[in-house]
Amino acid sequence: MVSSISTQQDQFRLLPSIDELLRSEGMQAVMAREGRAATVAAARRLLDELRARIARGEMDQAQVMAAVEEAPSELVHRLRETMAYSLRQVINATGVILHTNLGRAPLSGEALRHVVEVAQGYSNVELDLATGERGKRDVHVDRLFARVFGEIGREVATIVVNNNAAAVLLTLNALAEGGEVIVSRGELVEIGGSFRIPDVMAKSGAVLRDVGTTNRTRIGDYEQAINERTKLLLRVHRSNFEITGFTEQPSLEEMAAVGRKHGIPVMEDLGSGDIFGLSSIGIRDEPTIAASLRAGVDVVTFSGDKLLGGPQAGLITGNRELVARVRKNPLFRALRVDKMFYAALEATLLAYLREDYDAIPALRMMRLTEEQIDERAEHMMRKLHISTPRLNVEVVQARSVIGGGSAPGATLPSRALAVSSPEMGADEIAMKLREWSTPIIARVEEGRVLLDLRTVDPSQDEVVLRAVEGTSN
Repeated sequence: MVSSISTQQDQFRLLPSIDELLRSEGMQAVMAREGRAATVAAARRLLDELRARIARGEMDQAQVMAAVEEAPSELVHRLRETMAYSLRQVINATGVILHTNLGRAPLSGEALRHVVEVAQGYSNVELDLATGERGKRDVHVDRLFARVFGEIGREVATIVVNNNAAAVLLTLNALAEGGEVIVSRGELVEIGGSFRIPDVMAKSGAVLRDVGTTNRTRIGDYEQAINERTKLLLRVHRSNFEITGFTEQPSLEEMAAVGRKHGIPVMEDLGSGDIFGLSSIGIRDEPTIAASLRAGVDVVTFSGDKLLGGPQAGLITGNRELVARVRKNPLFRALRVDKMFYAALEATLLAYLREDYDAIPALRMMRLTEEQIDERAEHMMRKLHISTPRLNVEVVQARSVIGGGSAPGATLPSRALAVSSPEMGADEIAMKLREWSTPIIARVEEGRVLLDLRTVDPSQDEVVLRAVEGTSN
């Protein structure tokens, strides 16, 4: 031990009281900024830690005196950390466009401006300005979805809840509570966080009736399972995995025809919510909402913060009468979203109607060409060769992914900065990048840190350069 029992009492006497510490130079300004309660609590924790260290014999008298002298600055440092925001902006250099851990789709500048506009004061979120009477918040996006899907040959209605899991739960409860829902065994998926379709079904009050097998389900399997208790036919899009090989799945048109024949609605959980049409950027087989509605599906549920490129939300769109039934369900009020979500959705949908796809950050990233990314990567590499000779930096080919449980197996060609050092391991470099003032999240492969520039906005390139330079210091 550093100190003996005989000297501990003298060391304890060196410690100031909380009041004495708070009377130190500059502490009044700190209390005014951070609040007295938070400052007192931090001071108490600091002094308790010093007492515990003294009691364990870990400090001598000189160390205690030094700790007391540094206590005011240490207290300021701790308050700065504990009173700072925990939720922070980060730079996504992983190449995963809809990264669930990083908040999925970033919002457009126009969406953010509209959110601030309606959130910083009052708004007509539930007021009909024409009549002066109470209105419905759905109208702000329902009118736009009706225009987005205007070419499918039928009128649709759309309502919004807080995420797609809520949309599925609410729709099942409203349309099938107490009855059976027929779904293929190959579609009983887990959508993340141990959140499984059978569990959602059970909570909705509907009874799961699975048909077919994991890899093959025919339209006849659905028709044979229909009985007097059947209330819904359900298709679940396998958005986060693929089944290949000896497979079979009925078309949506076939399911819609069986539904019409027996007077049973057909619901599809599309999850990812593709309005844009990924086929235009070379990604095949990702179904669009419009195609499902055109095929005769009665109700489609999907996410707002995936391929749609908007805020977290669950969208329920389709047959007006069925959507109205869902809206009347008491759960709707518990699951609905507030004015900020409507504002962000409204701005996002207007960009679709203007065909201004590059205004939506997630779509802009998907639409970037290899040449555009390569030009930036080469420019950044040349700068780093000059400023950080101790690092090995080169431009390498990479494959970006859509992410967020969308377009499984599909990748987009990209370019990445590969960073390594003879003095540091890749994990240490990645950690230093995460510790930067604006944390940079990269991926580590084959002993190198890869910074995929598809998911880095060009306005962030200089921040990335400074952070990489900083890792070598």
